[in-house]
Amino acid sequence: MMKPQQPFMLKDKHVKDLMADKRRLVEVPYTATLADTIKTLMANKVVAVPVAAPPGHWIGAGGSMIMESDKQTGAVRKHYIGMVTMLDILAHIAGDGCAHDDVDLTKKMMVPVSSIIGHCLESLSLWTLSPNTSIMDCMEVFSKGIHRAMVPVDGQSENVFGVELTESASCYRMLTQTDLLRFLNDQQELKAIMSHKVSDKQLQAITATVFGMTNKAKVIDVIKCMRTASLNAVPILESSKDITEDHTQLVNGKKRKLVGTFSATDLRTCPVPQMQPLFNLEVLDFLKMLSETPLYESTGLRSSWREQVTCHTESSLREVMEKVVSDHVHRIWVVDEQGLLEGVVSLTDMIRVIRLWYLTEFLH
Repeated sequence: MMKPQQPFMLKDKHVKDLMADKRRLVEVPYTATLADTIKTLMANKVVAVPVAAPPGHWIGAGGSMIMESDKQTGAVRKHYIGMVTMLDILAHIAGDGCAHDDVDLTKKMMVPVSSIIGHCLESLSLWTLSPNTSIMDCMEVFSKGIHRAMVPVDGQSENVFGVELTESASCYRMLTQTDLLRFLNDQQELKAIMSHKVSDKQLQAITATVFGMTNKAKVIDVIKCMRTASLNAVPILESSKDITEDHTQLVNGKKRKLVGTFSATDLRTCPVPQMQPLFNLEVLDFLKMLSETPLYESTGLRSSWREQVTCHTESSLREVMEKVVSDHVHRIWVVDEQGLLEGVVSLTDMIRVIRLWYLTEFLH
């Protein structure tokens, strides 16, 4: 009796195996205003978009030369000059002053998106991956904190293996860390590592040092601190009754009571005309108001003040990954039985530990 054919191992799979259900690339032209860009982010339920410009006029972020060309003639139609994230927009809005002047916000929202590329670290580089890049190489890229990469659907890269950073193709799709984790979550050969606790010393999945803001912080100060520290999200911590704290600055979250999460994603659902007056609210009041808006409800986002997405040190890696996928979050706060913060497990952490374990178990 013949043995059933062995399915492809993870090491034999490629980026193209993740791309079957990916939709057309969401992008904005370099002339789009920030107000238009936020509308695009909101309508497509994404937190970052590449910016496209005419070829020959721009140096791309990090010197990138990622081009879109005509499929028939090969003529270059556009040049992707950078990635703009919600955090870039928040950093621009926050500026260096206070958010009191409504006219000031209107002016800020009318600037072209090309003028704010690079406000935050993530925008300074564009990444592409060849469809033929192995899943292991893809994991290596994403395990270093790269959140997303553009994948050419057709073009010269069809014959390129490995990681490909300079590209010309007629069409691209976006691959994210979340896409990769959703794929890994379904792989049978990873069952063994999925049962490990996130606190296992051999995994080292938990980042123990986490900085957050107190619940007395104003939204404008939270945004400024996120911009300075290049953080896409911060835990909101119960303010201390025993010590005097500076609510305008990041504080060490260790063993502090977690009461909320503020992320760049939250601002995506805030109607632009309402942003300015809300920036001087305390952060939990802001999140509560935001969660009650029709825009927020239409996105299907979890309310980041009612219920936190958390795990415990005893939680398995599978539990944590399933929460990431089902709740559409980019990190899981680790808390003890009293709800005191112990650390965080990010998408980058998860991809890193899975990759290292797989290399050790299967490839050595």
